[in-house]
Amino acid sequence: MSDIILAFKAGRAFRREGTNFVDPTPTKGAIILTNGEDGLLHFTWKNRVTNAVEEDLILFPSDATFTKVSQSSSGRVYVLKFSSSNQRHFFWMQDASSARDQEFADNVNGLLQDPEYELVWGANASGSSHTQASTSSAPAPGTGGSTIQATPEQIAALQAALSSVTSGGATREEPELSLTDILTPENLRPLFTNHPELVPTLFSHLPPDLPVPPSADVLQRIIHSPQFRAAVSSFDQALRTGLLGNLVRGLGLPEEAGTGIGPFLRAVQEQADRENSGGGSNTMDTD
Repeated sequence: MSDIILAFKAGRAFRREGTNFVDPTPTKGAIILTNGEDGLLHFTWKNRVTNAVEEDLILFPSDATFTKVSQSSSGRVYVLKFSSSNQRHFFWMQDASSARDQEFADNVNGLLQDPEYELVWGANASGSSHTQASTSSAPAPGTGGSTIQATPEQIAALQAALSSVTSGGATREEPELSLTDILTPENLRPLFTNHPELVPTLFSHLPPDLPVPPSADVLQRIIHSPQFRAAVSSFDQALRTGLLGNLVRGLGLPEEAGTGIGPFLRAVQEQADRENSGGGSNTMDTD
């Protein structure tokens, strides 16, 4: 299975025959960059209605760029251009807000130059020197080779972390949720200190070159690392595409949990509620 590196909502656009006009199509889609099973970088476009991959391009380092079409009246049309040919593939950003369009484009270009590029998110993205990863990054949650099944204790502990973030403040109308605001060292640290039995269960889902034996100190270093923050950001962005239904089933969650940040967090809380109401049973759902 290909590993998702970057994903965001985008539709396709096509050049009007015989002109330089580009017409966006209304079909909901997503651009997804993956490390393919062939070891190459794949730039794919997926139809979010049919869930079908309708375009799959293999990209080699420095052979393509992803740039804004300056003549576009909306300012949200981008073109994937190849230096080795005259290929042009047009796309338009479909996020409700255009605030992160350039951030997505910058990360796409970073990967097009170097598949080992470390994604940059937030206010520092445009001014970053785009530091390259010198070591293998921790995989995004749920993308490891093994199937993850959360125990009732793990789910309850995560629920407590979520509650500490979402409660205690003034009530807001549907605040925008972000995993990067929830899976912080401050929120994760109590899980390792108060539930030491969780530590060994996590190591099978982390890179194999980590220090052993498993310890809370090792996990503390991991959750403070840039690689971990980048992995959480990547998973956050992938969830926002609404295309991770099949992947989250490996976490023991329903497929609809992969349709967004809110559904994912609600599914985690609902599963914890079910386990707690069952009297703390140790049984787990299997696929």
